[in-house]
Amino acid sequence: MKTKMNILFATSEIYPLAKTGGLADVSAALPAALRKLGLDARVLLPGYTQVLAALPEARPLVSLTLPTHGAVRLLSATMPDSGVPLIIIEHAGYFERSGSPYQDGSGQDWPDNYLRFGLLSQLAALLASATSPLAWHVDILHCNDWQTGLAPAYLHFSGTAAAPTLMTVHNLAYQGIFAADTCALLGLPPESFSMQGVEYYGNLSFLKAGLFYADQLTTVSPTYAEEIQHETLGFGMHGLLQSRHDALTGIVNGIDTDAWNPASDPHLPRHYSAARMTGKAVIKQLLQQELGLNPLADAPLFGVISRITPQKGQDLVLAIAPQLIQSGAQLAILGSGDSVLELALRRLASTYPGKVSVVIGYDEGLAHRIEAGADIFLMPSRFEPCGLNQMYSQRYGTLPVVHRTGGLADTVVDATDTTLADGSASGFAFDSATPGAFLTATQRALALYVNPVQWKKLRKNGMQRDFSWESSARQYQALYQSILATDAPVA
Repeated sequence: MKTKMNILFATSEIYPLAKTGGLADVSAALPAALRKLGLDARVLLPGYTQVLAALPEARPLVSLTLPTHGAVRLLSATMPDSGVPLIIIEHAGYFERSGSPYQDGSGQDWPDNYLRFGLLSQLAALLASATSPLAWHVDILHCNDWQTGLAPAYLHFSGTAAAPTLMTVHNLAYQGIFAADTCALLGLPPESFSMQGVEYYGNLSFLKAGLFYADQLTTVSPTYAEEIQHETLGFGMHGLLQSRHDALTGIVNGIDTDAWNPASDPHLPRHYSAARMTGKAVIKQLLQQELGLNPLADAPLFGVISRITPQKGQDLVLAIAPQLIQSGAQLAILGSGDSVLELALRRLASTYPGKVSVVIGYDEGLAHRIEAGADIFLMPSRFEPCGLNQMYSQRYGTLPVVHRTGGLADTVVDATDTTLADGSASGFAFDSATPGAFLTATQRALALYVNPVQWKKLRKNGMQRDFSWESSARQYQALYQSILATDAPVA
């Protein structure tokens, strides 16, 4: 069994250098956790303007000229905090531009995204092949989401020995779909454009390529791995995923337990732990003051930190908010998204002054204070591949109410008579994404909130759970070892 493995982690974003979503957090945390286990994990990513600006010490590794893409340089650098080695793709025409990694300043997708992330995929494949220009030999190529999905296809058709590939899906809804003629433009052979290949309803799909050609597949929770094999959450890929179910594994993401630690969190005005909880009550009082809520220590405070979208179930929050408020509860909401839902939330706050606070936007410090100061956290997502806030909430002694889907189902233990008795309960879950089912779950939470002994036990249960990246990294390590044991390099 090989323990010293070289892992090339290919990604389109990494926190704090470039971030649009949870992929960036995983890309920063998982390679760092793997390195702590003794694996040599290195990250390949595009050299966006902000990435190069943050890494002035980056030095040249190799210069290449590629058909379609022209001159490209690979740079070497390290992550500022973790020291994880980076391999940065320098291509000014593709990556050094204003806007986000995927969109321009007006929110429109860059029209050449197929070229930009085709280059990322092609270089990931090159570095994982026997023709790599680097002395560092890749044992496993770990691809992430559609932006790297073509890499397994490139390797399949390369005709050279190559490392086995692992494809991780962070959100199946994003599939990297482009016109059919991009297949030839990206240097893939005509035979790749078929149902048994990269073709997807007459177009090319980067994600389908990864799902079809990668040796192994993972996604970010066991329940989500099951859900995406069915039509409701399969987004058209469920048939392919069903056919590859033996190669599909769900591994829950971890969280940064240093950044999210109520005993040392720099964003909090007081600190606390499972053994000494008095600081949490003080934070609640100060949060009520900060948000203009009535200073009522006994009023149950519900927190929400989310994109304001129907997928995240924020319409369900709006639907039950009046009943929660009538029961004496308060709401603290932070997020942005759908303009219609944002307006409805603003109206809710104006209708219930002192009882509802809505902050549109995002504020990292406020997010930490809501997690710490709230009593109960609402997360009624219609689907959620993994989710992070339900894990932050448990760590902070703030009991989550979640829709039983994806990673929410895998990380929150519903408070039932059985789980309360055996000490495993850590929150509340409901099965149907309807206002009635959601309200019933919150009422169960409120019924226990007024029982100080039970509530204390529940909070302690959640705070003692292990959501560290070390646990997730060990599962990836075992999977890498199994891939190497069963997958010989492809000739």
